[in-house]
Amino acid sequence: MQVDLLAGTEYRPLAVPRPQPTILVFDSGLGGLTVLSRTTQACPGAHIVYAADDAGFPYGRLGEDELVTRILAVMERLVARYHPDLVVIACNTASTLVLPALRARFAIPFVGTVPAIKPAAAATRSGIISVLATPGTVARVYTRELTETYAAACHVTLVGSTRLAGLAEQALRGEPVDDDALLAEIAPCFVVSGRGRTDVVTLSCTHYPLVLERMKRLAPWPVEWIDPAPAIARRVVNLLGPVAEGPCPDATAVFTSGAGLSGPLRIALAGYGLARIAIEPVPLAN
Repeated sequence: MQVDLLAGTEYRPLAVPRPQPTILVFDSGLGGLTVLSRTTQACPGAHIVYAADDAGFPYGRLGEDELVTRILAVMERLVARYHPDLVVIACNTASTLVLPALRARFAIPFVGTVPAIKPAAAATRSGIISVLATPGTVARVYTRELTETYAAACHVTLVGSTRLAGLAEQALRGEPVDDDALLAEIAPCFVVSGRGRTDVVTLSCTHYPLVLERMKRLAPWPVEWIDPAPAIARRVVNLLGPVAEGPCPDATAVFTSGAGLSGPLRIALAGYGLARIAIEPVPLAN
């Protein structure tokens, strides 16, 4: 029996899983591709659907009530269309707010993505860590509670980047992204105090690993960067149980707008195994 530590909900993994369970990986945009990659590796026999709510991107511009309503409406459409056995919410901003509502609405397991503050606190030697996230995630009570629970003995800097997710999407689309722009977004993570300097940065938005190598190169000094994707993939495996390997339908990328689809982006998606692209129009309410 597996216990969801975020919600206290118990799920029993199937002893004999469906030959091709469907996993829906959901994000506001393209950041969830970093989670998709790890999930595909962990569950090679699963049918993968990647859903990007690009009509609503970025979620940080939406109020909390509006965001809950939006995600529930989009998820209703996706669940009815693809009948997933499990859903990964590959978005910190959404996970820190909407998971309880999703679990109350749907009788399927949801795996969330929350700031990796606990492993950051365990990994630090200087006691100085930074949480690089979106402004919405930084503002959540959930994030503050994680900090108080797991990192009370640490000096924690919460960095709400306004541009980094968008810059990561630009880079994935093959559009130029200036080094100075990236550096400006990550610079507040690097703190020097009397006890030392930052030695761990947790990437608390799934978009950020898309530009991780560039961030490493631009960083003022080396730090440990914590990407939550491997832990999420392990959680998926725990909930589904063993997945029978075998030929699966092509993985599908679904967009709620598709306005930003371009040739370079289609090529990038194909590199993640997403050769099929569909549009499920869900316009953002006025």
